[in-house]
Amino acid sequence: MTRIVPYTGAEKESLLASLDRHRDAVLWKLDGLDDDALRRPMTPSGTNLLSLVKHLAAVEYGWFCTTFGRETEPLWFDPEDDMTVLPSESTADLVAFYGRARVAADRVVGELGLDDVGTSWNGNTVSLRWVLIHMIEDTARHAGHMDIVRELLDGATGDHPRP
Repeated sequence: MTRIVPYTGAEKESLLASLDRHRDAVLWKLDGLDDDALRRPMTPSGTNLLSLVKHLAAVEYGWFCTTFGRETEPLWFDPEDDMTVLPSESTADLVAFYGRARVAADRVVGELGLDDVGTSWNGNTVSLRWVLIHMIEDTARHAGHMDIVRELLDGATGDHPRP
């Protein structure tokens, strides 16, 4: 079932529903593929489906937790290497990492108001509203990358399963 952004929902509820819709698409892009396919580089830069999941998990922690002074789990990799999947990183571990990052981010969203501010990695003062909009954009962008990678792998397209 694909999430629907409420047609008349409150602002925070609608923003989070939109983000969740794209988060779900990210995970759906992994369905039915074996580990080799998930790791297969499909662009000259080496992009693969798992690298995008790892990246999105790291940025969820960064934008929601670090920006607003909340605790994050320690990263076992240099944040500059978040698009690189090591042989020692299992699919299950990276999907679980993304799940934990989502839960941590949602906790921040639940605790703060849209006008509450934090300091981003580059020193800018940003509101929770801005971070939600940014993460919707970033997650949608990477879900689009994943759509193309998935189509190249096995022809599957779309942002959610079709009946």
